[in-house]
Amino acid sequence: DEEIRDPYKPKKETYISLSDYYSHNMEALYEILDSLSKSKKTEKQADLILAFLDYTNHSAKSNLPSDLAFSILKSEFLKNSSVSPARLNTLIEKGIFVSRDIEISRLANYDSLDVVDNIRLSEEQQIALNEIENGFLKYNTVLLHGVTGSGKTEIYIKMIEKVLAQGKQVLYLLPEIALTSQIVNRLRKYFGDKVGVYHSRFNEYERVEIWNRVLSHNSDDSSDNKYQLILGARSALLLPYRNLGLVIVDEEHDSSYKQIDPAPRYHARDCAVVLANIHHAHSLLGTATPSIETYYNTEIQKYGLVELMSRYADSTLPEIWLVNILESMKQKKMNGHFSHFLLEQIKNALDNKEQVILFQNRRGFSLRMLCNSCQEMPSCINCDVTLTYHKKSNLLKCHYCGYAIELPSECPVCHSKDIEMKGFGTEKIEESLEQLFPGTVVSRMDLDTTRSKSGYQRIISDFENHKTDILVGTQMVTKGLDFDRVSVVGILNADNLISYPDFRSFERAFQIMAQVSGRSGRKKIPGKVIIQSYHPEHPALKFVVKNDFKAMYESQILERKKFNYPPFCRLIKITFKNKQEELVNNAANVFAKMLRDAFPNQILGPEFPLVARIQNYYLKDVWIKIPKSDML
Repeated sequence: DEEIRDPYKPKKETYISLSDYYSHNMEALYEILDSLSKSKKTEKQADLILAFLDYTNHSAKSNLPSDLAFSILKSEFLKNSSVSPARLNTLIEKGIFVSRDIEISRLANYDSLDVVDNIRLSEEQQIALNEIENGFLKYNTVLLHGVTGSGKTEIYIKMIEKVLAQGKQVLYLLPEIALTSQIVNRLRKYFGDKVGVYHSRFNEYERVEIWNRVLSHNSDDSSDNKYQLILGARSALLLPYRNLGLVIVDEEHDSSYKQIDPAPRYHARDCAVVLANIHHAHSLLGTATPSIETYYNTEIQKYGLVELMSRYADSTLPEIWLVNILESMKQKKMNGHFSHFLLEQIKNALDNKEQVILFQNRRGFSLRMLCNSCQEMPSCINCDVTLTYHKKSNLLKCHYCGYAIELPSECPVCHSKDIEMKGFGTEKIEESLEQLFPGTVVSRMDLDTTRSKSGYQRIISDFENHKTDILVGTQMVTKGLDFDRVSVVGILNADNLISYPDFRSFERAFQIMAQVSGRSGRKKIPGKVIIQSYHPEHPALKFVVKNDFKAMYESQILERKKFNYPPFCRLIKITFKNKQEELVNNAANVFAKMLRDAFPNQILGPEFPLVARIQNYYLKDVWIKIPKSDML
């Protein structure tokens, strides 16, 4: 027996207004006022009517529909006029006032902006726009490869403008909610209330409203509650589009587009290309650091390619310096986790009223607690990871399952008091900066500070309005954010990006460092980037310093071809998961043997992943490499 129920309930607010009889018959209203004023029992009711008339004359009614032009929100009237609810109900019973429940939207009302009619493209931008439009004559998908700060967003706006004029919808995908909160105001300057925002931080009721507004496009509904331009993270891909004309995937290289857990599991970039094809629309992929797979698709003529290699408004790419942490430590040129050179650049920027972004790809205060006597490190009881110290809550936390314990005062094994914290995260950097630069406003952007729906908006807005001097963050600060006064960017430890055991780690390390470097010097202020590393000779760092994507691509594509990795094959990962380790081992071994009989030389594993146990489930992976020539 199955039952489908609709849990959605529209949000309603109660408005009060004069009844039709009294609103259209002022003589009758004066008579009732005169009658009520003559008795001490009812004179308060007369005062209430006068207060209502005065309130309707002075209250703002711009946001109300025409049929509510002389209505007042009941809760607001009761609060601001010190009116008794009982007296108001009495006048409603007498038929002088009418109470109506009006359905309202749960979605935020943005401040009204003056819509800008047009934008001017530079000569390079106009050439790129023309090349994209010509590319769409031959390809369904075009890659716009533009360096950071080259003005890709303005080109997107021009293309959106053209598609909306045709009465079609546009989907604009971004990898992070942080980006949507910054760019929505830029788009609303050009497209007003046609812009809708959708991401996972909205609650269920808000999502229903957005869903209905997208669905109502091209319907007979004459209301203004329709969205033509949807701006959102990967889940915006799943909205009910009826007449899609263009799909834009900004920062197409970003790994955040891939949803691994929970279901549905999909890559939003690839799905966006398929969605555009279903609607006979075009898809535009934009980035400063294309993924190896996407750039390879341009080389085999599957996608078109347009390049924009100069920054907008004559601004120049930032200067990049490498700092050898090991050498700096030997020469006593380190202050905590900061080199003297980086601190000097930060001080100069602050003295010039400029801003700084520091990137550390670890949240928390310290990565682990270590006992110097027995080398014990407190670990999670549910996962095979050490606990990370968070100073604000004074807890050791697991970032996989949420398990947490209070910070022990001694080693739980040998009871030694000789314990110390190793490693550092964004929380420790924030604290250190406040001590090194007293009076400076330091803000932190990571998962801990952006859990609320408006967390991103608040942090980014404060930084945009120069209320914050230094922004410390994880990968969130690397992704397409546009600030005009950032002159210094610091990457505090580049090595934990490079040394990750994954065939894409080299590519991703280059992308992340190139992207975060691009946050500096975006306007007239020259930009400087300082990368701290124990291995400054690493090839990935040299490619970043030279800003040479082509050289990085050539080195990686040869390696991928030699060892048969994407884009030369398809990879399928099958994960076995159970609370019994022996059962997982046996099942994975049997399955891998069966696969090897069917796919000789194409099976990797079974192997435990980097974290072999999560939430008391043991994991074991089997990888299948399928050459593209074998795909049906």
